[in-house]
Amino acid sequence: MILWFGKKKKKEEALQAGAEMEAPELTAEELEAQKAAEEEAARLAEEDAARKAAEQAEIERKVAEANRAWEERQKREAAEAEAEATRLAQQAEEREAARLKAAQEAEAARLRAEADAAAAEEAARAQAEAERLAAEAEAAKQAEEERRAKEEKAKAELALLEQRRADEALRQQLAEERAKREAERQAAIARGEPDPYAEVVEPGFFSKLSTGLAKSSSKMGASITGLFTQRKLDDEALEDLEDILLTSDMGGKVSARIVANLAKTRMDKDVTDEEIKLALADEIEAIMSPREEIVDFSEGSRPRVVLFVGVNGSGKTTTIGKIASKLQEQGAKALLVAGDTFRAAAIEQLTVWGERAGIPVLAKEPGADAAGLVYEAIEKAKAEDLDLVLVDTAGRLQNKTELMAELAKIVRVTRKLDPDAPHDVILVLDATVGQNALSQVEAFRQTADVSGIVMTKLDGTAKGGVLVAIAEAHALPIHFVGVGEKAEDLQPFSARAYARALVGLAEMPVEDLEPA
Repeated sequence: MILWFGKKKKKEEALQAGAEMEAPELTAEELEAQKAAEEEAARLAEEDAARKAAEQAEIERKVAEANRAWEERQKREAAEAEAEATRLAQQAEEREAARLKAAQEAEAARLRAEADAAAAEEAARAQAEAERLAAEAEAAKQAEEERRAKEEKAKAELALLEQRRADEALRQQLAEERAKREAERQAAIARGEPDPYAEVVEPGFFSKLSTGLAKSSSKMGASITGLFTQRKLDDEALEDLEDILLTSDMGGKVSARIVANLAKTRMDKDVTDEEIKLALADEIEAIMSPREEIVDFSEGSRPRVVLFVGVNGSGKTTTIGKIASKLQEQGAKALLVAGDTFRAAAIEQLTVWGERAGIPVLAKEPGADAAGLVYEAIEKAKAEDLDLVLVDTAGRLQNKTELMAELAKIVRVTRKLDPDAPHDVILVLDATVGQNALSQVEAFRQTADVSGIVMTKLDGTAKGGVLVAIAEAHALPIHFVGVGEKAEDLQPFSARAYARALVGLAEMPVEDLEPA
């Protein structure tokens, strides 16, 4: 642009110098050329002006765009700056709020610490006082326990002395009775007369029970005799005695209880095997006596519905047959129900017992609905005015849910005809299973509301002590015990007879002897 303005100045200077000179006369061609040059110069000037105008417009457009971009960037940066300022201000407020909160919490913590310190001091004082009072109470308790221990020891020694005197008197009485009977028997035989004590010397139920429990009693008795021929009852002896009780399947709880009771009265004293057996018999009798209950089937509603339940092989069918025979002899009108529809042999076995005792048996084909059969039996008994309905149920394991559910169904069905039925639910247990009998009692009590127990097969096991464990664990009457296959081998339970037979005592006192 500076060059263009220089040309203009030179042109003006030239024109001015020409004007001062006298213009020469031009030819037509020169004039035409001059005119064309002027026109070309004008055109160029117009083009140059147009170009400059276009350039200026483009410059102005770019400047405008640059200005708009700058303004937008300024606005954007201003907005961002304002947002950042707002954020920073909010952060500052939050930090201030957090600082105030922390200060408040610190103050609260300080106050709590002061309060906790005071409380801890008070708690320490209270703890010390409580420990002092506890020590005084413990000392007083120990003093009282020592006093009671001395008193109980004196009573126990006196009781032991009296027991020994009573045992000696009993032994003397038995010896005298035996000598008297033997003398009278020998005199009668010498005179050629019948033996006057033939019935007495025949084995009664105690003899049968002793014979039946021979495996249990011989094992226990032999062990006791081997340990206590003449021995002081110290801790070691008590441990040995507890082991003997455990091997008879009395269980840990009962064994520990019996041993503890013996320790109270006979600790550190010389004892014989006979004294130990007598003491054990007394302890066992004390546990079992509350369970001794003769069941009277003549009481209550008529017909009296009695369910017999238990696991497979426990002896339910045989037990029902034996009880039915006894009831028939006493004039009861009963109906036997072959509710074990799973086993044809059970139906046949109950039928044989019914025929033997002259008692009708209601049965159906194997696989029939047991609950429906029981329902029909109760209706029949009502129609015929019978006294008893004795129901044999299918043997079932206590862990078989579906079979236990069927037993519960039988119970429900009986209650449709009599809300109080079944009037008795007798659980038949097999003594040979030992401690497993405890779980059977628990399971059947939950399902069928067991009311009494019969223990069978005592003649085939050394685990007779399990009945003691059952008596201790479950408040259920023990009605009968079985020591053989015959009907007369099922007898009402006697706690005294059972205890003495179990420990291996050779005989019962005279007043407890039963004729054959």
